[in-house]
Amino acid sequence: MKIKIGTRKSKLALAQTEMFAKALQNRFKNTEIEIVHISTKGDKILDKPLAMIGGKGVFISELENALLSGEADMAVHSAKDLPLELADGLEISSALQRGNYRDVLVARKNNPIQNREDFIVGTGSLRRQSFIKKIYPLVCIKDIRGNVDTRLGKLMNGDYDGIILAAAGLERLSLYNSADYDIMPFEYKDFLPAPCQAIIVAESRKGSAVSQMLREISHRETMLEFETERQIPKLLNADCGMPVGAYSKVQDGRIELMISADCQNIVFDSADIKDRFNLAKRLVSKL
Repeated sequence: MKIKIGTRKSKLALAQTEMFAKALQNRFKNTEIEIVHISTKGDKILDKPLAMIGGKGVFISELENALLSGEADMAVHSAKDLPLELADGLEISSALQRGNYRDVLVARKNNPIQNREDFIVGTGSLRRQSFIKKIYPLVCIKDIRGNVDTRLGKLMNGDYDGIILAAAGLERLSLYNSADYDIMPFEYKDFLPAPCQAIIVAESRKGSAVSQMLREISHRETMLEFETERQIPKLLNADCGMPVGAYSKVQDGRIELMISADCQNIVFDSADIKDRFNLAKRLVSKL
């Protein structure tokens, strides 16, 4: 069977697509994979913040159009980039095992972050801005867009003294260790990641044969964490305009969940996994 996978063209998107392709071919031995490269609005407009050009949907609308038209059978997404609602007729069918959930500060070698007004930190995320200012209130925040290589290049060129990136992306690109820069990881209790950070998901047409195949390779615990954390921005009706953080962990039939809507008030609780959506509602009501 041939499966056409729609993906953005960045190195990270292609690396994550390859992870899904391998998972499918390992489970279904006679599967042939065709990669369909698609340019999204978010990839084309790099000189404006996401909130100004349409929020998270700018990274997936073209991919969803390809699914609906039959140009692609499935699309691979970083789950944290998904908008609140998917297009009619489409669903998230599968999630691979979660990677490193942490955010990290990347700085040039021997130039650690300093709580000074002239230390420039690059990030376009309101959540990351809020958390870094909470820890280092004096640093200067400067917006940054582009793929991981582009951002690292701007750091090394001196445009920024530090940039905040997702650890999972660096690891998937084999860029976590370098002689050129140092990496300082943040733990979730100090620096909540974005909801669904480090989770890769596959979107497909509801009821399709590919959708069923994807379910068979989905990582159960990660999918439960994805479903739970995805409830938080939905309940808050938040897209790019609110600094929402969330992190959950499934273990021994229970799920722990920590959330924040302002990077100041952080609430935490746990529940049986069957009660995970009520847990999300309960925590949101406490914010």
